[in-house]
Amino acid sequence: MSTLEFWYEFASTYSYPAAWRVDRLAAAQGVKVVWRPLFLGPLFHKQQGMVDSPFNVVETKGRYMWRDMERVCQAEMLPFRRPSQFPRRSLLALRLALVGARQGWIADFSRGVYAANFGQDRDIGDPAVLAQIVRQVGGDPVADFALADSAEIKAELRANGEEAEAKGLFGAPSFLCPQGVSGGYELFWGNDRLEQAIAWAAAH
Repeated sequence: MSTLEFWYEFASTYSYPAAWRVDRLAAAQGVKVVWRPLFLGPLFHKQQGMVDSPFNVVETKGRYMWRDMERVCQAEMLPFRRPSQFPRRSLLALRLALVGARQGWIADFSRGVYAANFGQDRDIGDPAVLAQIVRQVGGDPVADFALADSAEIKAELRANGEEAEAKGLFGAPSFLCPQGVSGGYELFWGNDRLEQAIAWAAAH
């Protein structure tokens, strides 16, 4: 079965619709999705010197993005509320997603976090909000929060960032299509490239 790596960050606006589309569209093409949480802040700072979202840094770009998100979410029939704080803290949610990868609920948890942030304007940096989502997907907040705070999970998230940089990622959502035993890959960036990425993965 072909594989598609879905690299995402909970503070990323366009990763919200991508997270709700990727499994459905990939399954229709016989492509397996591997969810790869990524902490974008350090990558933005290292690559571009940014300490804030580019949508906050460039006002006109941000104004366009929020209107575009309204259109995209309306087309996908996804609830959308512009977050009253942007970007929100995502580090704990990303670590919990890695816990979910081990326990089989990463996709449902990730969609729940996106729905909370961009559909309901809830604070995804609040442990109480995240604990509710963990319970909803069948996790154990006490045990899962403890694992999320472990040195092992923290190291794994850092390693994800290093791998993303090494593979040339510069934003989210990004989609990587591994190219067989050669070790190469094809990179696609943006929610609007999802269909193209899946088609490439299915064909190669």
